[in-house]
Amino acid sequence: MKVLYVFRSLAVWGGIERILVDKMNHLVAMYGYDVYMLTTDQGQHPVPYALDERVHLEDLGIRFHQQYHYNPLLRPLVAWWLQRRFEKRLRQRLKAIDPDVIVCTTANFVDTLVRLKGPVPLIVESHSICRRTIVDDTLIEKLRSQRLLRALTQAQQLVALTDGDAADWRAYFSHVTTIPNMVHLNTTGRYSDGTSRRVLFVGRFDYQKRVQTALSIWQQVWPKFPDWELHIYGEGDDDVAAAAEALQMNISVHAPTDQIFDVYCSASLLMLTSLFEPFGLVIAEAMSCGLPVVAYDCPFGPSMIINHEVDGLLVAPDDEQQFANSLCRLMGDADLRQSMGRHAIASAQRFAAEQVMPQWKALFEREKRR
Repeated sequence: MKVLYVFRSLAVWGGIERILVDKMNHLVAMYGYDVYMLTTDQGQHPVPYALDERVHLEDLGIRFHQQYHYNPLLRPLVAWWLQRRFEKRLRQRLKAIDPDVIVCTTANFVDTLVRLKGPVPLIVESHSICRRTIVDDTLIEKLRSQRLLRALTQAQQLVALTDGDAADWRAYFSHVTTIPNMVHLNTTGRYSDGTSRRVLFVGRFDYQKRVQTALSIWQQVWPKFPDWELHIYGEGDDDVAAAAEALQMNISVHAPTDQIFDVYCSASLLMLTSLFEPFGLVIAEAMSCGLPVVAYDCPFGPSMIINHEVDGLLVAPDDEQQFANSLCRLMGDADLRQSMGRHAIASAQRFAAEQVMPQWKALFEREKRR
């Protein structure tokens, strides 16, 4: 089986990048698949995660981001030229690789792929959520969404990460299935014992993850537990570190690390304040280390992963007071933290490679070019 992935780049410490690397590694190591990855913007950036040498990684050298170096008047012309370059190079590589199935994880590429792929089946992974992808607030967004929907009707399958998101996509077409993310679970042999006074926030510093909301909640929590610490791991908005330091509330901001499981095991809780979560990779990662998770019940990942009152706590979206109360409840009860942590370790195993990857293998075998 020859599988081709098309993605923008494997260049940052991100959830999608982590998942794609783990999945491709599993396909070559466990199933003997011939796996290719074509990127458009990798350049000389190293892959932050360990990629099996048997995976064929090739960058097409498009550099779509270059268009933003030009003034707004020239930008459409540059974008058109980059798209022409992309189509030419992609067409050449599709012909040379001759895959049995193509997997696309970037909405912007779907329209191009359905025009160039010929008889090769296309599977589209939705790593966002439908209601954030199909929008019509402006005329441009409406036209873009309509174009994407037309292209998606020509894909063999759209894979959503949760049943809730799959239900939204089925309002447009029926060829939708749910396969949760394969999660890189804890294999260190160590687990949190729930006794440290550390709360974690792990995620990008952007509008989705809402790290500033986490800081706001911590301002309500810390005066009641001044011997506890909040450790934030991520990158993006440079103002986060300054805001955290200004609060003087035992907050430390760290760069992303490839030793994140050691970080999880050194803590007692994870907090997640996202506006939306297509899945919520860090939830399952932290749970596999024995951490209960407190998360907003946003669309759609947290409620799929967390069993409320069993291995974590779900909070009504945007209710900062309830979120603060939930943190305080766990911070003040070591027995409850430890009980939830034990349940979390067992619950996270639902997302182990052995549980998830056979679903992908079955899908590939079913949809592959005959």
